[in-house]
Amino acid sequence: MEKNLNKKKGKVFLVGAGPGDPELITLKGYKILQQADVIFYDSLISEELLNLEELSNKEKIFVGKRKGKHSFSQEEINRMLSEHARNGKIVVRLKGGDPFIFGRGGEELIFLKQQGIEIEVIPGITAALALSAALKIPLTHRDLGRSVIFLTGYSSLYSEDETGFPDYNWKLLADPATTLVFYMGLFHLQRIAERLIQIGRDPDTPAVVVSKVSLPDQKVIQGNLKNIYFLSLEQKLEFPAILLVGNVIYASL
Repeated sequence: MEKNLNKKKGKVFLVGAGPGDPELITLKGYKILQQADVIFYDSLISEELLNLEELSNKEKIFVGKRKGKHSFSQEEINRMLSEHARNGKIVVRLKGGDPFIFGRGGEELIFLKQQGIEIEVIPGITAALALSAALKIPLTHRDLGRSVIFLTGYSSLYSEDETGFPDYNWKLLADPATTLVFYMGLFHLQRIAERLIQIGRDPDTPAVVVSKVSLPDQKVIQGNLKNIYFLSLEQKLEFPAILLVGNVIYASL
């Protein structure tokens, strides 16, 4: 009985690593990494960050998912996080961007709470904010964009068909004063642009696609809804990429 009382209590930190540039992790996130016993990290985490000297003695486990190839299922990741925490370890679940913006952090949070695991969430700079800063495009503007919506360009669960084209109430996206940001924007770029035009968006609405935002090999394609897909083909953009649509882009011209 006494041995159980003295057992070290584990904890899981859901930490946002930022969009890719290792310097864009928050100071708190960086400090938590140094306290970790084990780090579970995703595909988009910078090797430069993981290879910091102060993290050299940390156990690191890759749990990334890219282009349909999963190193572990989400259920397996949940179980491993729980097991390590129950063994008294300080566990960092290191995610690209922010844990709660298309990062499945919400699923992990719910599971861990159900298991009675102590959790703390450290926010990160999501890709939309990194794009906004890098291109000097405000996501909202009193005259050009009164609201902003974050969406995903691909969904395996909520899809109109087997291709993963997202099943949205597209009519709600027609307002020209609303900025739209599509994560995974390359998957169905042509269909997204066509659908937005069909629901009433002006074909000349500015659009930008950014590949590998914040990284040294970042690529930017700027056009409008009627030509952005063809411009992206010409430049051979690579994943991951994010699509921004809206009149706020005029502020950067």
